[in-house]
Amino acid sequence: MIYSGAVTAEKPPRKTVRVVAAVVEREGRYLITQRRPTAVLPLLWEFPGGRSEEGESDGAALAREVKERLGASIEVGQLISFVSHPYESYTVDLYLYECRLLSEALEVRAVNAYRWVTSSEFDQYPFTPADEASMTQLLGEP
Repeated sequence: MIYSGAVTAEKPPRKTVRVVAAVVEREGRYLITQRRPTAVLPLLWEFPGGRSEEGESDGAALAREVKERLGASIEVGQLISFVSHPYESYTVDLYLYECRLLSEALEVRAVNAYRWVTSSEFDQYPFTPADEASMTQLLGEP
């Protein structure tokens, strides 16, 4: 028996990572953080947050991540944006929540830096692709 045609191997299912992030606004400025040099997507900017652990609610994950990265407590509000962004070997589902800082002081812990910037200054900071897509959605840009 002779077979013709290409043989295709099925691709394994693409891994999806659930990420939560905080939109914290104060006097017209937004809190952004810079990823560490050793992180995936090193030194890019993003809204503070991180991966949600299995079985963890978005609010609990966000509170934990902001505490670990900036030493700050937050109050998690409503979901304001969702973006699913495919990277080379995985997809990030990014959930953006409106949040309020409960503590004034911020510390550089598990980030390289943080800044308070206006939305018009966003383009001066190289953001991760998923955060860039979220900002475009938030600002209502095409």
